[in-house]
Amino acid sequence: MGLDLYSDVAGLTAAVVDIESVSGGEESLAGAVEEALRTLPHLAVERVGNNVVARTDLGRAERVVLAGHLDTVPLNGNLPSRVEGDRLYGCGTTDMKSGVAVALRLAATVEAPSRDVTYVFYDCEEVEAARNGLRHLAESRPELLAGDFAVLMEPTGGLIEGGCQGTMRVQITATGERAHSARAWMGSNAIHSAGAILDVLRAYEPSRPVVDGLEYHEGLNAVFISGGVAGNVIPDECVVTVNYRFAPDKSLADAEAYLREIFAGFQVTVTDGAPAARPGLNHPAAAAFAAMSGAEVRAKLGWTDVARFAELGVPAVNYGPGEPTLAHTRDEYVEIPLIAECEQRMRTWLEGPITVAS
Repeated sequence: MGLDLYSDVAGLTAAVVDIESVSGGEESLAGAVEEALRTLPHLAVERVGNNVVARTDLGRAERVVLAGHLDTVPLNGNLPSRVEGDRLYGCGTTDMKSGVAVALRLAATVEAPSRDVTYVFYDCEEVEAARNGLRHLAESRPELLAGDFAVLMEPTGGLIEGGCQGTMRVQITATGERAHSARAWMGSNAIHSAGAILDVLRAYEPSRPVVDGLEYHEGLNAVFISGGVAGNVIPDECVVTVNYRFAPDKSLADAEAYLREIFAGFQVTVTDGAPAARPGLNHPAAAAFAAMSGAEVRAKLGWTDVARFAELGVPAVNYGPGEPTLAHTRDEYVEIPLIAECEQRMRTWLEGPITVAS
């Protein structure tokens, strides 16, 4: 189960992928990461639950944070990893164990960076916000996440993705009155009433706001529906679970107010939510990173933990070798040359001079 942080980054990615770490089961991988990092004398290492934090302390003028989650979605017959041509296949290859491998390689081999670096490897990103390891660190040990700038090694296809969209899940409840199905007119069918909820969703036209120069694309979709009592009973309740993905020009409160407005007349219960984050590319450290990496910049059309850093006052971007459109798919893979390219760009930045972009 040991990880060789000095092996080539593709081999290290495969090794990380082959340690199964579905959300809630990251202990083995966290242990392997901790064990490997503790052999490096230039890093101070702490483990908090299944979260591992390693830091340089060189007294540099700037501190940056590189963060990546250790967990994956459930397996789908896609372990162990395998190589076909220039592609490495396997659960988590793109989201986001290739990014984790890049960070681990940098932690081992960039011993004297020009800025101090904090490496954060955390659990439970792929599940509900209450379990998120970075959230727990932010609440219990915020000093471990302090920095001038952060990079989330999320899959971006080698591009820089600014900010992130917020996400909110709500349950929209249609009510009725039970009756025997043979005398349906004596009741009120809640499942039929839920058709009005679906009408709202079908008529929805996604907003595409431009925030700090980047265009986002919102989404509003039913993700679950439940209702029914028995085969001979008119149901008195039907619940449609709706997921709203909103741009960073809205707060969580704005998102909730919008959902309550468009579903007026129905009971609306918020079950989960995480805020959006503005791109933050006008911050000098972020602008310098974008300039030095040479990567194209676009909006992040999804939620990531850049929002956690935004809440802590740390500007952050997403940048990693994985292809986001392949995340969570059975045939997930990462392009091996892109892992090496990402590592080299990050190395150039960490070892390069601290400059303020014009």
